[in-house]
Amino acid sequence: MSSTSDSCKDSASKSRNDGVCELEEKLQNMSVADISVCANCGKEGSSDNMNTCNKCEQVRYCNAVCKKVHKKKHKKDCEEYIRLAAEKHIEELRLAAEKHDIELFKTPPSQHYDCPICFLRMPAIVSGSRYKSCCGKTVCSGCIYAPLYDNQGNEVDNKKCPFCRVPMPSSNVETIERVQKRMEKDDPIAIYNLGNYCRDGIRGKPQDYTKALELFHRAGELGHAQAYCNIGYAYSNGLGVEVDKKKANHYYELSAMRGSVEARHNLGIIAWAMGADLERYPNAT
Repeated sequence: MSSTSDSCKDSASKSRNDGVCELEEKLQNMSVADISVCANCGKEGSSDNMNTCNKCEQVRYCNAVCKKVHKKKHKKDCEEYIRLAAEKHIEELRLAAEKHDIELFKTPPSQHYDCPICFLRMPAIVSGSRYKSCCGKTVCSGCIYAPLYDNQGNEVDNKKCPFCRVPMPSSNVETIERVQKRMEKDDPIAIYNLGNYCRDGIRGKPQDYTKALELFHRAGELGHAQAYCNIGYAYSNGLGVEVDKKKANHYYELSAMRGSVEARHNLGIIAWAMGADLERYPNAT
C-alpha cells in the first residue's frame, strides 16, 4: 500500500488531505489487481501469466480472447479509474506545492550570530565580519581591528587571530593548507571559501568551475546558504554548466529557505521578469 494510503488512516492526516484520501479510497475499492482470476470467465490462473488491461492495469484475463470480449463492459470502469488516478495525482501535486510554498515563505534561520569575542550580534553587511581559517571562528570586524595591549598597557603587534592568537598566514600556500584542514572537519565555511577560490582562480588556485560547483554542493549540504545561491547563479549564467533556469530557480529556493537574502532577491527578480514587459525590458530574463 502507498504511503499516501497509510497517512489516510490517521485522522489528523486525513483532515489535511481529504481530497487525496477520498480518491485513494475510491481507487482501492475499484482495484482488483490482487485477484488472480479472469475478469471475463472467472477462471483462476497465475498472476504472472495473465493478461492485464493496457490502460488501467487493474483487471486480469486468462487470455487475449477474454480480454477482447470484456473490453466493452470494462470500458466505463477503466475510464473512471484513470480519471480518479489523474485527479489524485493533481491533488498530490497541489499539496506538495502548498507545502513547498510554506517552507519557502516562512521566516528562515538567522545567518548572523554573536561574535565569539565581544558577544555582539554580527553586522549584516559582508564586510562586517571575517572568517578565520586557523580556528574556524567568524569574528566581527570590530574585534578584528581592535588593538592589542600587553600587561603594561603597551600596544603590540596584532597580526594574529584575535580568537586563537595564531599568526596570520604568510602565503597563499599556508592559507590553502589551513582551509583544507578545516575541510577535514566538515567546516562548511572553509569548503565554501575554497569553492570561491576555485571559481575565481585566486589564492594560488587555478580557475576550475567544475571543482567549485562540487565544493558548493558539499557546503550547501552541510548547511551553508550562500553555497546554494552560488550554484543557482552558475546555472543562471552558464558558469561551468549549461544554462538551466529551472535548476537555477531550484537552488535559489534552497538557498532562500536557509536564509540567504541574495537568493531571495534573485527569486524576486525572476518572479518580476516572468510578468515584465519584455519589449520594454528586453534584458529581464
